[in-house]
Amino acid sequence: MTLPRILDVTQLDDSSLTEEIIAIKKQLFDLRLKRATRQDFKPHLFKHSKHKLAQLLTVEKLRAQSDSK
Repeated sequence: MTLPRILDVTQLDDSSLTEEIIAIKKQLFDLRLKRATRQDFKPHLFKHSKHKLAQLLTVEKLRAQSDSK
């Protein structure tokens, strides 16, 4: 599984972007919960989720800055 590409994120509209951010944050919470309770989880998903969340938040911030100008 490769890291997500920024091009995939930039093509989302604002509402989809917000929904995706919420979904990724929920996924990260679930992964932390599984790690804390010693359940089976895939540790590489932390890196992928954090990477995608950073991309989503970056695109959201850039759009907010371009709208305010």
